[in-house]
Amino acid sequence: MKTLITSSGENNSAQFDKRFGRAAWFCVFDEETKGSVFIKNTNAGASNGAGTMVAEQIVSMKVQKVISGDFGPKAKDLLDKFNVQMVIVQDNDVTVQEIIEKLKA
Repeated sequence: MKTLITSSGENNSAQFDKRFGRAAWFCVFDEETKGSVFIKNTNAGASNGAGTMVAEQIVSMKVQKVISGDFGPKAKDLLDKFNVQMVIVQDNDVTVQEIIEKLKA
């Protein structure tokens, strides 16, 4: 299963980013291989529709779970339509690595 985690940076020690469509980076963690890949969010600076564009990208990447702080209504509807699980984390002081450790447990 592939899980996407919104991130403020491009490595596991980066802080978790609560913004979905405007996060600077995405960590895609593969729960089978335990590997992770970081992808720059090219939609972060979009004038509008960033969340929807990110949701479309996630669906095309075959991600099954997204961990973020919030989801806009249009992005949420699109992710629901494609059965992508959404997990909301409210903690600002957690790193991507700490979230990955919880996924491995």
